[in-house]
Amino acid sequence: MKKLLLVFFMFAPVAAFAQKFGHVNAQEIIQVMPEYAKAKTEIDALQKQYEDDLKSMQDELAKKSQDYEAELKKNAAMPQNIKERREKELQDMYQKIQQSYQDNQQALGKASQEKMQAITAKVVDAIKQVGQTGGYVYIMDMASGIPYISSTLSTDVTAQVKAKLGLK
Repeated sequence: MKKLLLVFFMFAPVAAFAQKFGHVNAQEIIQVMPEYAKAKTEIDALQKQYEDDLKSMQDELAKKSQDYEAELKKNAAMPQNIKERREKELQDMYQKIQQSYQDNQQALGKASQEKMQAITAKVVDAIKQVGQTGGYVYIMDMASGIPYISSTLSTDVTAQVKAKLGLK
């Protein structure tokens, strides 16, 4: 019995070293995915649409402001209630532009997050499959800021994950 325990303890450290560790560059994988290119194109188009909308609103505000300034120069005796009403209109337009900008930023962030979440989930599933198939204990993402990964003790499985996703 003692010999059996002794043999077990002798080989236990070897079993501990037999664990496999891997690393992957998920960002590299995501950037070559067709879904990423499509999502990026859609987000860029949405951003351009928002920018064009804001530019149109800003141009309208600038024109109304210039018209008001010109009208003030022509008619210095403009009644106070008309001045106040025009200034209130300009202020309301400015606030509307500011609110639109904030709303657009939130909508853009939400759309980007939703599109990237599906892509990231697909990559994570592929990493899990490679990990299970290869018998890895851990697969760490290099893009997450890990300061050091030993290339002799850890295997780069980026190519395997790309293959699992059908990428080159």
